[in-house]
Amino acid sequence: MRILVIDDQPTVAEVVAEVLESQGHEAFVAGSGEEGLLLIEQGPPDAVFLDVVMPGIDGIETLRRIRQRRPDLPVILLSGTVTEKQIEVARELGVTDVLHKPAPFTHFAEALARVRPT
Repeated sequence: MRILVIDDQPTVAEVVAEVLESQGHEAFVAGSGEEGLLLIEQGPPDAVFLDVVMPGIDGIETLRRIRQRRPDLPVILLSGTVTEKQIEVARELGVTDVLHKPAPFTHFAEALARVRPT
């Protein structure tokens, strides 16, 4: 699968991308919601790992904009500081899954197994 990782912390984004690549996926990174939306338009991935707390467009607004453009694109929230309200809004927007940082790497594979195209 081609997976886009959107996270404003470069180290976190690179580690997530490396783990996904070690699991056999092609991963690429965006450092902001704006950059992620641009990359999605240029060539949609099969799934997105999305941080919630980011400067500029936060993860929830990024999810909202992804849904406007690509309503069926699987999006997995990955955040260390997500609130119950944010999770509720994300679920209303059709988020695929929510993982809490630091998530065990096996959780990445489990989340992707639920969205893998058949």
